[in-house]
Amino acid sequence: MKLTPKIKRAFEAQSGIDPLNIDGLTDGLNERSRDAVQRLKYSADVAGEWNDGSLDDKKGEMQGCLVDALTAMFGVDKLGVSDVLREEHSKDKWYASHMPEIVVFAESTEDVSRLMAFAHQRRVPVTTRGAGIGYVGGCVPVRGGILLSVARMNSILDINPRDGVVVTQPGVITGDLQKDVRALGWDYPPDPASLKECSIGGNIATNAGGPRCLKYGVTRNYVLGLEVVLSDGQVMRCGGRTHKNKTGFDLISMFVGSEGMLGVVTEITLRIIPKPQSRAMLAAVFPDFAMAAQTVHNILQAGHLPSALEITDAFTLGASRKIHGTAVFPPGDGHLIVEIDGRPAAVRAELKELHDLLVACGAGEIRSAFDEEECEAIWQMRRGFSYALRDTGLTKLNEDVVVPRGKLVELVEFARVLQLETGIAIACFGHAGDGNIHANLMVEDYGNPEVRERADAALDILFSWVLQNGGAITGEHGVGLAKKPWIKKALGEVSFAVHRSLKKTLDPHNILNPGKFLDDC
Repeated sequence: MKLTPKIKRAFEAQSGIDPLNIDGLTDGLNERSRDAVQRLKYSADVAGEWNDGSLDDKKGEMQGCLVDALTAMFGVDKLGVSDVLREEHSKDKWYASHMPEIVVFAESTEDVSRLMAFAHQRRVPVTTRGAGIGYVGGCVPVRGGILLSVARMNSILDINPRDGVVVTQPGVITGDLQKDVRALGWDYPPDPASLKECSIGGNIATNAGGPRCLKYGVTRNYVLGLEVVLSDGQVMRCGGRTHKNKTGFDLISMFVGSEGMLGVVTEITLRIIPKPQSRAMLAAVFPDFAMAAQTVHNILQAGHLPSALEITDAFTLGASRKIHGTAVFPPGDGHLIVEIDGRPAAVRAELKELHDLLVACGAGEIRSAFDEEECEAIWQMRRGFSYALRDTGLTKLNEDVVVPRGKLVELVEFARVLQLETGIAIACFGHAGDGNIHANLMVEDYGNPEVRERADAALDILFSWVLQNGGAITGEHGVGLAKKPWIKKALGEVSFAVHRSLKKTLDPHNILNPGKFLDDC
C-alpha cells in the first residue's frame, strides 16, 4: 500500500512530535488514510518481537510494515527497499552477508535520533554502516531489520587550525579529510591502508590504526569529542574542542572501538597537528625475515623513532613479484620500509644514519625516497600487498594479530610451522613498529565446508599462540563476526561480563548491531 500525500503532509506538519505517537494523526483524515495510519501503528507494534527471532515466519509482512512506517517518517528518498540496494548493504569485505529488510540513508543527527527512537520502542534491530570496508563482518546485519547508512552524512563541518581541530560527519572518507587538512598545512596522521575508501565513522567504530601508529598513534589518540545517538534516540555529547578534558569518565574511549554496539556516532571532533615539512623513506630487502625483524629493534635501540616501520615476509614478496617483477622487489625473503619526517635538514641527516644502519644490519638493495612523489610510490607499493595476495586466487583471511614487538620473529616462525602442519599458506606483513602483523591465511576453495573447518581450526591455533604470548587477536580491524568465537578467550570471563553489562545499560533491548561478539557466546 502506498501512503497518501495527505498522510505524509500530516507527519511533515507535525515533525516536532514523537513519530511513534501517531493516534492523533487520524483526526480529519478519510477512511482510507486512517487505515494506512493504523497499518503504520501495527507495523510498530508487530516489530517489537523482531529481534528475538520469534516472528521469523512473518518477516515478509513485517518488511512491508516497516517500509510503510519509515516512508511516513523519512520519505522515499531516504529509503532503500530494492533487492539490489539491500544486497549491496548486506556485507562488508568479509565473506558473510545477510540482507536487511530496509536501508535507511540518514542525512542528519535528527534522522538518526528519530530512527533510533522508533527502533528502540519497537525492538527493531539497527545495524550502522559507513563505507562497508571492514574485514570482520562488523556491519553485516545478521538479525535483519534496519541497515542504517551514514554514507550521506559526508560533510566536513569545520577545519580550525587555531583550535587544532577538524569537525566532521561520520560518512567522510578518511583520505578526503586528510587531503583537505593537509591543504592548510596541517595533518591528520591516522592512515589505514584503505584510507581512500574507508570512512571516519568506520575508523571510530574499530579504532583504526595504520602504518604511522608507531610515532603518531591510532584513531583514539585524535578524538577530542563525539556526538552520539543512543539506542533510545537521545543525543549525547562527550568531550569537545579542547585538547585536555578530565570531566567525568572517559566516555569517548568507551565509544571508540565499540563497533556500533553502544551508540551511533553522528559527529566527530578530531585533533590535527602541524604537517611535517619534509619526509623521506628507505625500502630495504633482507636475505630473511629474521634479519629484517632484528633491524627493527636496532633502529629503535639506536634512538630513532620513525613515523612508520613496515615489514614483509617471503610469501607476500613472492606474490608481489608476480605483478611488479624483481625490479621493484629484488630477491630476498624479508623486506623493511622505514619512513621518517620532520624539518628538512634533520630528515636528510637522519636518513643517512638509517641507511648506514640498514647496511650494517645486512640489507641488500636499498631504495631511497626524498620527496612526496617518491615516498607515495613506495606507499602505493606497500598498499598493493593485499591486492597482490588476492591475485593469487586464494581466499585471504585477513587477520590483524598483535604481539609484543620482541615476538615478531617467533610469530613468523610459528606461522611457517603452522603452514607445514595444516597445508594452508600464511602471508605475514604489517606494522613492525607496534607488533601489529597481518597474518593472512591463504585458503584454496574456502567455500568448501571441510576446508573452512580446517581453516578455522588453523585460526584457533594461531590465536591461541598469540594470546599465550601476550598478544591480542585484533589490533585495528575489530572483532565483528570473524573473531567472535575467540572473544571470551581474548577478554577473559570478568572483562567479558563487564562488556555485557555496559551493553545492557546503554542498549537494554539489544537492538544496536545485534548478533555480534557479545551475543550467543
